[in-house]
Formats: sequence, C-alpha cells, structure tokens
Amino acid sequence: MPVGCFSVALLFLLFVGSVVAIVFSGIKSTDVYKQAIARATADPGVIDALGSPIKEGFLVSGNTNVNGASGESNLAIPISGPAGKGTIYASAIKSLGQWNYTGLVVEIGQTHKRIDLLQKSAPSNSP
Repeated sequence: MPVGCFSVALLFLLFVGSVVAIVFSGIKSTDVYKQAIARATADPGVIDALGSPIKEGFLVSGNTNVNGASGESNLAIPISGPAGKGTIYASAIKSLGQWNYTGLVVEIGQTHKRIDLLQKSAPSNSP
C-alpha cells in the first residue's frame, strides 16, 4: 500500500513539474523575453550594478498573450550577477506584427534603483 501511494504522489509531482517547465520555457521563448534579457545583459549600468556575467533566473512571472499580429506582454524576469540581484520589468504591445515596448527597466534589488533600458539606443534587431 505505501509503495502505491508513493508512486501516485511521485507521478503527480512529475506531472506538475512538467507543466511548470513547459509554461516557463514557453515564456522564455518569446521575443519580448529574449530581447529584454539581451538589452539588460548588454547595458553598462546594469553590468556596473550587478557585475558580469549576468544570469537569468528561473521563476519568471507575468503573461504574454498573442493573437496573430497583435498581442501584449508583461513580464518580471529575475536576473543576478556576482555583485547582486535585480529584476527586469518588460511591458510591450504587439501591433501590426511588431513589438513596441511601453516600459523596459531593470530594478536593482539592494538599492531599488531603476535603470531605464528604453532611454538607451536599442539594438537594430529589436522586436
């Protein structure tokens, strides 16, 4: 009897873990997520505050809703470096097939200082 209960509990945990992994990998594959990470890890102010290399965290929160050529995305992406932790806050709207950021900032965990990544020149391959 205990082996059967343990097996059911283990299968349930594997199922929940698989669903969580699929959801996070789906969010991490979006253009908004990739571009937010690229901009933050290349920004000199973020590198100065967190150190290098900057790594992305696992527990992304927020949502992305895409319907053809339109959509919206609001994400909070944890990042860290040797000198500290921070969070990327990305908000974007997709219109006519192109993502346009309404906000893209990195908040440094220790100081709560915000670095606006939209005030800098955007990479040429931005969404």
